[in-house]
Amino acid sequence: MTRRPVEEELQDFARLQVRADLLSSEEQQREVREAVEAEMPGTEADLLARAWLAGARKQTLAAQADWPAVTDHDRLESAFAECEGHGVRVLRGVEDHWRAKAELDAHGAELRGVVWFTHPDVWHAVDEGMLELNLWHASGANAAPGDPLLDAVLSCLDGHGLQAHFDEGRIEVAAHWQKRI
Repeated sequence: MTRRPVEEELQDFARLQVRADLLSSEEQQREVREAVEAEMPGTEADLLARAWLAGARKQTLAAQADWPAVTDHDRLESAFAECEGHGVRVLRGVEDHWRAKAELDAHGAELRGVVWFTHPDVWHAVDEGMLELNLWHASGANAAPGDPLLDAVLSCLDGHGLQAHFDEGRIEVAAHWQKRI
């Protein structure tokens, strides 16, 4: 397997930032600039980050014209809203499990559970059409097969036209992350 040049990797990172649309424009700029500074020291990191993000936005806007009227992302958001209405908080693009734990520590008594996923989970859904979700009970315990909370979340996803199943501790949802920007 041939390794892609660093510049291509960084351009792809900019594309994924835009396609995920989990951060503000300023945060995307900072993330890409910092990656460029780390991987290509001595370059005009801010200029490259701006150019690559602008190009990725232009490509994404053009691609959106071919997306269906209702995307998998739209269905995900509808399912997530329903889950939240039933006491399952959804944390989109969190840094790591500590953020989910903090949410449970702060609000666990009010919740049935929490669904959370990271930026790399979204990037995988952008390119591969599969979003992996973590599901924890309000106690912090992982959901498991046969668990009523897991069954409820899977049913909710199914009710919004999303195929999902539980595998190796996570919910795998067949979904392309086509979030309009």
